[in-house]
Amino acid sequence: MRERITLACTDCKQRNYNTTKDKRKQTARFEIKKYCRFCRKHTAHRETR
Repeated sequence: MRERITLACTDCKQRNYNTTKDKRKQTARFEIKKYCRFCRKHTAHRETR
């Protein structure tokens, strides 16, 4: 029951990454630090709906 999610940069709001997550185990929004090519630095990326 894995579902595709899109990760967006919290600084510039660009949608940069696609990944999957298990909806049964992780009910809250997923957040991770990744490289944003628009900001040209590592920033927090959060799951968008």
